[in-house]
Amino acid sequence: MSLLYLDPVGGIAGDMTVAALIDLGVPLELLREGLGALKVRGLELRTERAVRHAIAGTRFVVSAPPAEAPHDPSRHTIGPAVTASAVFHGHGAHEHRAWREIRALLEGARLPGRSGALAVAIFAKLAEAEGAVHDVAPEAVAFHEVGAWDSIADIVCTALAVDHLAPTEIYCGPVPLGQGHVQTAHGRMPIPGPATLHLLRGFPVEQGPPAFERTTPTGAAILAALARPAPVPLRYVPERVGIGIGTLDSPAVPNLLRAVWGRAADDAPGTEQLECAEANLDDANPEWLGYLLERLLAAGALDVALLPVHMKKNRPGTLIQVLYAPALREAVQGLLFSEATTLGVRHYAVARTALPREAVTVATPWGQVQGKVATFRGRRRFSPEFESCRALALRAGVPLRDVYQAAERVWAEQA
Repeated sequence: MSLLYLDPVGGIAGDMTVAALIDLGVPLELLREGLGALKVRGLELRTERAVRHAIAGTRFVVSAPPAEAPHDPSRHTIGPAVTASAVFHGHGAHEHRAWREIRALLEGARLPGRSGALAVAIFAKLAEAEGAVHDVAPEAVAFHEVGAWDSIADIVCTALAVDHLAPTEIYCGPVPLGQGHVQTAHGRMPIPGPATLHLLRGFPVEQGPPAFERTTPTGAAILAALARPAPVPLRYVPERVGIGIGTLDSPAVPNLLRAVWGRAADDAPGTEQLECAEANLDDANPEWLGYLLERLLAAGALDVALLPVHMKKNRPGTLIQVLYAPALREAVQGLLFSEATTLGVRHYAVARTALPREAVTVATPWGQVQGKVATFRGRRRFSPEFESCRALALRAGVPLRDVYQAAERVWAEQA
């Protein structure tokens, strides 16, 4: 079982997370190519080397297009307040974008693999937290700093990097929050911000000096959507380490995030607890079902199946089954009720046993192909990623099976 351990030595923010994953080995060009699906002009990515307390690592820097307009306090939008991280990370004018606008942007972009669903899941956690803090529905939330293009880039690039690495599990250590207050456009606000605390429910946290925001709402949302607290003790074999450097250079703590790639002490298949939701439909337009399937996958469902069934009154119908992490139950049921014709949804717990796997890239005559290697009882099996092979086949004008077979042949030769 492969695992990614996020060690927030100095804290965690969106740019620190991306920087640590790049330092771990995720190609910057892969992030540039994936981010290009958003079709935002002037959004540029670069990295630079930096040192904090004699520890060298990578900084991730986003050059964003100018803000569309300065923030108008008379517009009653809500979102993460201007925080210490906004100052330290160089945010300028207070851009604000509605959650529904960002969701439409992400769902409309052709982000590779599961990265689109991961990015939507992170923003959904933010919208839920802000809605709870301000006592409004998540759909009514509009983001300030997190709605700026550089913050959107941080979240999308995190999703792209995690999709590329494809860890079986993501763990995090105790999360440092910092302390104190910061003056914002909404007045004097405490550190940590209310949304940050809401997002970190269930995670071990440490609050105290030094007096700056060590964990931002974006960093907290990444953990809430993708990670879970590491068991104590966490037994694993570290293989690679990435260091993500934060902008602030604090004399009190090294402002960095460590991303450790490793594997479990044994390679036995791991069991995880999931849920399955299902409903029988006998009056649904097939076009609606195709749309519903896309929406469920975009929301983070692990798998969706449409099965033909014979129902009461001799009607042919469709059984829809959705596999998802328990935290997504409300979102999955909401989509089934709003987009399908069902009046009831069944859900039950299921246990899934998954083989340990790792992401690999192989070079074919037509370009790089991404894939996964699964391990069972010491034997390894390579599976090329369909989207990666499809893109090369279309670009080169060759049969899809040729790309698949070439990727499998190259991996077998290397293995």
